[in-house]
Amino acid sequence: MPLRETLARVDADLAAGRVPVARQRLRGLVSSFPYDLTLRRRLAEVYRLYGDAAEAGRWMYLEEDHDADEAAAFEARYGSPGLRMKALAWRGPEAMAATSFAEGRLVAVRTACAEEFGHPVAWDDPASYRDDLVETCEGPSQPWSVGGVLAGAGCLVGTLAFLGVWVIGVLALFD
Repeated sequence: MPLRETLARVDADLAAGRVPVARQRLRGLVSSFPYDLTLRRRLAEVYRLYGDAAEAGRWMYLEEDHDADEAAAFEARYGSPGLRMKALAWRGPEAMAATSFAEGRLVAVRTACAEEFGHPVAWDDPASYRDDLVETCEGPSQPWSVGGVLAGAGCLVGTLAFLGVWVIGVLALFD
């Protein structure tokens, strides 16, 4: 769907009070056109309707006239540079930014991320800055207990009984 047509639908959705639909359309447009700061601004306006300062700050982060409180909320929610890189959803070199302010912000985030990880990172290579996004899987905090084993066995028996009754019922349909 062309950009203008989608933006017209966003306007119609907002006029009709379908804010979540408008938000989804704008998220799709930002994904398709990551360099268009106007789309990011429109998405920030929608998040303001929700009262979500962190998301409004996320989408206005590359604008010189951003709200400082919203930017601070964004930085607090996405606490590490790697999380901020992912959240900004930028692709390609910073030079593609429409303004020198946006370019400077993108360079600052990427540089901070590279310093944190100790190796170069790139907007087009998410694996280079997702080290902090990997959650470690911890084992059980306590050894198995008799009660836990009995509860698990009871669930297993109940599930098998249910499946047995279901199979018998299906077979009875064909007799």
